[in-house]
Amino acid sequence: GNSFEPMTMFRYAVSNVICSVVFGSRYSYSDGAFLELLNAIGNYISFFLSPVAKVYNTFPSIMQRLPGPHKKVLADCQKLKDHIQEKVQFHQLTLDSSSPRDYIDCFLMRAEKEKGSPETMYSHEDLIMSVFNLFGAGTVTTSNTLVFFLLTLAKHPHIQAKVQEEIDAVVGTGRAPCTEDKLRMPYTNAVIHELQRFHKTRIENFPRMTTQDVLFRGYTIPKGTPVIPVISSVHSDPTQWENPKKVDPAHFLDEKGEFRKREAFMAFSAGKRMCPGEALARIELFLFLTTLLQSFTFQ
Repeated sequence: GNSFEPMTMFRYAVSNVICSVVFGSRYSYSDGAFLELLNAIGNYISFFLSPVAKVYNTFPSIMQRLPGPHKKVLADCQKLKDHIQEKVQFHQLTLDSSSPRDYIDCFLMRAEKEKGSPETMYSHEDLIMSVFNLFGAGTVTTSNTLVFFLLTLAKHPHIQAKVQEEIDAVVGTGRAPCTEDKLRMPYTNAVIHELQRFHKTRIENFPRMTTQDVLFRGYTIPKGTPVIPVISSVHSDPTQWENPKKVDPAHFLDEKGEFRKREAFMAFSAGKRMCPGEALARIELFLFLTTLLQSFTFQ
């Protein structure tokens, strides 16, 4: 086998999955509009993780008047929003409420249903930004996670081999894995969860805010205080995990070898503002990983 750089292909594939869910169609990997979309997403995430972004978020009105890399990123973001806007307009013209095609159709139908309600969360701007966030948050995080999966499994060949044994036993070689297989593959499911637990991402979490005064461990946290949960501390807590510093799929297996949930697993955050793309990300991680390991061994 030869060495290869998987990130680009993963980003193409993951973005196309999001396109099919949101737009109801996929792109060719050589499509100019698709490549421009990916470039805008990549630039946005790179900026979001940079120190300049913290300054911009703190002083947006000042930063908008100053030159710098944020200007290009904002222009790229606007291009992505314009592309989404074009898709929304097409969906508005071709919407058939008896046969919704994708996320945009479902959103438009719900918006029409709640039209006139003062508490509606289904405005045109909400639609544009929700699609924007699905691309921004879903493309890079999922593709980065998949690359980490392959690197870690290459370093732990015994775990990789055991996953492949389960794939052979449940799926075989005559067809591709499907979502229904997940329920019959407890070890693979445990490995995916364990790799997510072990993965230290650059995006720690988004801030919350207390809605009332809270007494916590003898300290009073006033109402309106920003709180940033540090998920990595939970995933490495020795009081919650038997071997927090090691890749150990047994963390998610019971004594019978069946998958078990862990309350301390928070790869998608927690609470009402947890990751909105969790369901899609779980499906993607399972299908991409099992499909690859069905045909390849990574070293």
